[in-house]
Amino acid sequence: MAESKKMTLTTKVLIGMGLGIAVGLFINLLGLNGEGSLINEYVVNGFFHIAGKMFVTALKMLVVPLVFFSLITGVLGIGDVNSLGKVGAKSFALYMLTTAIAIALAIAIAVVSGIGEGVNMTSTAVFTAKEAPALSAVFIDIIPSNIVNAMALGKMLQIIFFSILVGISILMVGKKAEPAVKLIEIGNEIMMKMVNIVMAVAPYAVFALLAKAISNLGLGLLADLAGYVMVLIFALLVHLFVTLMTVLKVFSGMSPSIFLKKMRETQIFAFSTSSSNATIPVTLRAVTDRLGVNNSVASFTVPFGATINMDGTAIMQGVATVFIANVYGVDLGITGYLTVILMSVLASIGTAGVPGVGLIMLSMVFAQVGLPVEGIGLILGVDRILDMVRTAVNVSGDAVVSVIVAKSEGKLDTSIFNNPDAGKLTDDDLDIDDAVEHDIADMVKKTHDKV
Repeated sequence: MAESKKMTLTTKVLIGMGLGIAVGLFINLLGLNGEGSLINEYVVNGFFHIAGKMFVTALKMLVVPLVFFSLITGVLGIGDVNSLGKVGAKSFALYMLTTAIAIALAIAIAVVSGIGEGVNMTSTAVFTAKEAPALSAVFIDIIPSNIVNAMALGKMLQIIFFSILVGISILMVGKKAEPAVKLIEIGNEIMMKMVNIVMAVAPYAVFALLAKAISNLGLGLLADLAGYVMVLIFALLVHLFVTLMTVLKVFSGMSPSIFLKKMRETQIFAFSTSSSNATIPVTLRAVTDRLGVNNSVASFTVPFGATINMDGTAIMQGVATVFIANVYGVDLGITGYLTVILMSVLASIGTAGVPGVGLIMLSMVFAQVGLPVEGIGLILGVDRILDMVRTAVNVSGDAVVSVIVAKSEGKLDTSIFNNPDAGKLTDDDLDIDDAVEHDIADMVKKTHDKV
């Protein structure tokens, strides 16, 4: 009986999320977060900031070694190197398809709603557009000149390329590489255990992250941009619950309701961190342990999707383009909107892995269709909270594509997918067996004595 009463991590995270939002609203509405106040100095930008930042940094710490070990293990376990090319091609095609659908949907919803028409807004925010790299430079940059530097900077496409190359090279070496294979498999298992350890503190970190974000978000600013915010969130939710779930059902035949239930925890992580890359460890664990996707597929599709899958960002671009066009009285017409769709899809490749990718892509789109780039300053104030929702949609898209590709390759364990309890993380998963502790200690002592 005691076992059944144990609270799962998902429940704890949901409680942390609810309390974080409630505390943040309380602080914001009562004006307790004023500049120089004790609450601002020691609670919001003190305790909340430190706790949240430490958690996000801990997740980022896991990303590179986890992707490295997991992807090499995936290449070794895929059974046929030619299948890797099929997995890559299918993933890329699906990511581009969902991005194109996302921005077309966003533009349609924004045009019908008429947001920004007759609005006379000014903004003190200053936005300076950063120059996006040339597409040729992005492709050249996939190959790292220094893998240590690439890992230090978290350049995901370069890490993916190097990891795949290492995996293929190990296969070519053959039986002589067995010790390396065992070391990599053990390394992958260790990293997944580290993910469990970091996730154990997630409920408290989610509370701190959301409490800080909501405390600092001016509700007055939300009211000024209510139309833009509501339309954008509506478009994101339609894409998540209608478009992505339809794509999942049509291409894989798997249950959308089971998928959404099992991804809830990951979506909260993504919402809290606003970073697809930081959420990679959590997404990878959910996709493999909860949804039943074989690591040989998930180890590629998840980090690849975190880098190039821009569904949420594409929706923001579509809604923002219509909003700013209406505010400035610019009629883009059908040709302009088609240009926005094409530009957004191409930009999602051309700016892959670039920091601040959303605003860079938006400035490129504005420049292409003749909208004033400084118009982005109007929406900068609410971009932080909307980025949280966008990231949750992005990681959901990564998981959908992972399931579809795995099903098509015969690498999806449907019994795990359909089992509601599969992969649930409880406190028992963090226990260290006493016998194991003593065995390891004895082994180290014997080794030390020999030396």
